[in-house]
Amino acid sequence: MKTQIERARAEKITSQCRSVAKKEGISPEIIASRIARGSVVIMSRGRCSVGIGEGLRTKVNVNIGTSSDRDDPQEEIKKGKIAEMYGADTISDLSMGKDIPGTRKLIFQHTALPITTVPIYQTASEIGIRDMTEQDIFRTIRAQAGEGISSFVLHCVTHPVLESYKKNKRILGVVSKGGSITSAYMLLNTCDNPFIENFDTVLSILKKYDIVLSLGNTMRSGCIHDARDRAQVEEIRENIRLARIAHEAGVQVIIEGVGGHVRIDKIADHVKYHKRLADYPLFVAGPLPTDVAMGYDHIAGCAGASIASGAGADYLCYITPAEHLGLPTPDNVREGLVAFRIAAHIGDSIKYGISPADAAVSRSRADLNWEGQFCNALEPDKARTMAPQSGPCSMCGDFCAIKIMKELAL
Repeated sequence: MKTQIERARAEKITSQCRSVAKKEGISPEIIASRIARGSVVIMSRGRCSVGIGEGLRTKVNVNIGTSSDRDDPQEEIKKGKIAEMYGADTISDLSMGKDIPGTRKLIFQHTALPITTVPIYQTASEIGIRDMTEQDIFRTIRAQAGEGISSFVLHCVTHPVLESYKKNKRILGVVSKGGSITSAYMLLNTCDNPFIENFDTVLSILKKYDIVLSLGNTMRSGCIHDARDRAQVEEIRENIRLARIAHEAGVQVIIEGVGGHVRIDKIADHVKYHKRLADYPLFVAGPLPTDVAMGYDHIAGCAGASIASGAGADYLCYITPAEHLGLPTPDNVREGLVAFRIAAHIGDSIKYGISPADAAVSRSRADLNWEGQFCNALEPDKARTMAPQSGPCSMCGDFCAIKIMKELAL
């Protein structure tokens, strides 16, 4: 099977390309040319295709999945359904509970969105970091690829990057779970990164199933006082090097960066730095511009993600109110997703101009037309439960500014 890149290079327009073009209001030929160049990827699962990258709407990913402390597959099904209901573009199954393949199978059965995994999570969970082998890691990758996964996150940290990390004094060290597991495996076994050492094998698996490679962000900062350091810069350059190899081989690539915790005045600069080095789609977790918003990190994350999206980030990984506190509940998932859809919308208004939906809400508001406002709201049901049946809102009542001025024909 030819990959999206290979067909785009041959100027063949795929059904997935046409689907994305229709959703985005861009010609299929433009989408294909950007896929061939590497600035756009298409993540697909069945009939669902999502375009991520240059000139496209900023996309939002929702993380779900069991943990070693909370293993309730039925709750993860609820989260997956909520993700679809409230407008997520993709889902990441980060399960590390007892029956990971079984949980993922249930998520597949109850959702239709493209699904991303971090394969080393499953290997470490089932076998243990100390006992797992290179063969175990690749056995997991092959098995998940055969299940229909849309994207893999692989952390390609190197020993030079780890050496640079050790020389810098951070308040919080490595906060990436996948990155820490990969680093621990390398240090415990006195070996190089298995993904880099076997990159040709990685690419052959991804190419066979046309799976998108997402190059992980091991060295992201864990607090805003940990500024960008040499380890982060070296990882960025290594990820770009690998991205170019993968793209040349016909494998679609996303680069993760500018995630975690970043001072708000540095977010846009960091995004633009990435984009100057390479224009592969940029995936951003957060970023959180403050460390004091525990319980409200989805709101803080919305602020950081709005700036990141507006500066050029293509793909946002949501944050929930449970960030730093525990596994999110289904309600946490909804709150986090809506917050990051707002962030994506704000970012797109910076990149592409103000949305017609904003104008539609404003016109309906001017007419005191509640239903018109609801129809263009990001979460119509919540707005409906909070609004009156008709007339002005209860904040101003008879003294509604809009109503007063309309009555005066002004």
